Amino acid sequence: MTAAGGHDAASEARDPRAAAGSRRYRRALIALFCAGLATFAQMYSPQGLLPAIATEFGIGAGASSWAVGATTIGVALGVLPWARLSDRIGRVRAMRVAMSAAMLVGLAAPFAPGFELFIAARLLEGIALAGLPAVAVTAIAETVRPFALGGAVGTYIAGTTIGGLAGRIIAAEVGEPFGWRWGMAAVAMLAAVAVLVFLVRIPPTAMAPAVPPSLVAALSANLRSPGVMVLVAQAFLLMGGFVAAYNYLAFRLQHDPFELSLAQTSWIFLAYLAGAAASRWVWPATRRIPPTAVLLGCIGIMLGGIALTLLAWLPAVILGLVLFTGAFFAAHSIASGLVERRARPDGRSLAPPLYTLGYYAGSSVLGWLGGVAFGWGGWIGTVLMVVGSAVAAGLLAWAYARSAGGIAAADSRS
Repeated sequence: MTAAGGHDAASEARDPRAAAGSRRYRRALIALFCAGLATFAQMYSPQGLLPAIATEFGIGAGASSWAVGATTIGVALGVLPWARLSDRIGRVRAMRVAMSAAMLVGLAAPFAPGFELFIAARLLEGIALAGLPAVAVTAIAETVRPFALGGAVGTYIAGTTIGGLAGRIIAAEVGEPFGWRWGMAAVAMLAAVAVLVFLVRIPPTAMAPAVPPSLVAALSANLRSPGVMVLVAQAFLLMGGFVAAYNYLAFRLQHDPFELSLAQTSWIFLAYLAGAAASRWVWPATRRIPPTAVLLGCIGIMLGGIALTLLAWLPAVILGLVLFTGAFFAAHSIASGLVERRARPDGRSLAPPLYTLGYYAGSSVLGWLGGVAFGWGGWIGTVLMVVGSAVAAGLLAWAYARSAGGIAAADSRS
């Protein structure tokens, strides 16, 4: 895979951004890894606790999903404002403000006295958390050289994956003996430590933000770019199906024929380790295979994995979840890298936030719709919804590539 803009070795050497392996490169990756860990640990810590939350508040499975959905809605609402703010005050300063605010709200949210106040706090937490995904990919592109961008984005996504894993498992392990509120509080304290590391380690970007065009002009530029909008739609569909699967698999595993406890169910999130590895390992494959072809292959593996979870045999469910999770994060890593490359120059800073908006809008809308499907047809209903969203994402990728002259040609123009 070639770098955006056709950088050759000479121009690479003159680039003020950090080279792969340099001290500033490592410092940036450690900081963004910790920020991703903190963000996703807080965002998804209630996911393994949804049955306990539903029981305490006397609500159904679908309503309990708002413990996650309210936060992802907050992220979707916040990404564009945070992106615009970062154009004016700088990427690093915007991320510092966002992560600090999210840390404070996250420590308070678990102790909200009622379900409505709890959901309101989670919404505010999501708006604060939006500052990281809104800015992170653009900040990485302004900090590291183009040839190192794919690996750097993969490391950031690995941090988000480890954060999602740690948040879910710690919340459930602490929540089973001490209650779900203390489970979430334990995750918030872990996130606070990671945020402090981020605040200390994050270096300034090597490139100052360009003077941004008007919001209307920047949005219009991206809306006119089929390559960007296909990736935004894919983010909506794939992330929505992914969150729906994890939201409602916990309910299935706590009932016949599995009868797992809350803590035992939380260990299914170890499948996220496959995602952390895949988000890094997938990029070398794009040197030999066009990225869109790799993405389509990942969607195929997702479909096979989710199909295995229909079996009433726990090892098959676990294997299916590992395949589904690894393939999802590999596809997400590819799409995150492509969105920066496909963006038009006059709307570049808003392309990653638009992708993020699609990502979390899908998490909220399809995450909730998965509960409707679960209420209608049980786990089979949720799986059918997930399959439909993944197939739609694959068809969009294929149709865009075909309209651009084929998979290899579409990627070469990115």
